[in-house]
Amino acid sequence: MLELKNIRKTYHVSDVETKALDDVSVTFRKKEFVAILGTSGSGKTTCLNIIGGLDRYDSGDLIINGKSTKDFKEREWDAYRNNSIGFIFQSYNLITHLSIVANVEMGMTLSGVSSSEKHKRAMEALEREAASRRCEGAYYLSEAGAC
Repeated sequence: MLELKNIRKTYHVSDVETKALDDVSVTFRKKEFVAILGTSGSGKTTCLNIIGGLDRYDSGDLIINGKSTKDFKEREWDAYRNNSIGFIFQSYNLITHLSIVANVEMGMTLSGVSSSEKHKRAMEALEREAASRRCEGAYYLSEAGAC
């Protein structure tokens, strides 16, 4: 379970103060599918960055599986990001000088998985993606490079 309690986040740039989140509270149940909707500048990305441990809130609390993150150390945030949450970006965010397989393997770099296991898992994921796209009738051509 994931819960945001009275989360506030303000950005300060020069003399300008921008409230991105102002007293946001929401609870997500396990395996619940959620869409966060709102106009540009309404705080959607800030909210996701806080949930994902990429940004810190100013006040309130983010509770993960019943544990407050108020006093999380950087090592605990790293473990959370590495083991509990994933991101799907709107753009590919590939490292252009790496192959597609190497880009997929990169996500497992900090997990302690052996090189051979990383490669095996990456290939399986890419094969699933290719099969999914073939089933949709859309053939995928990567501009990022070959496997």
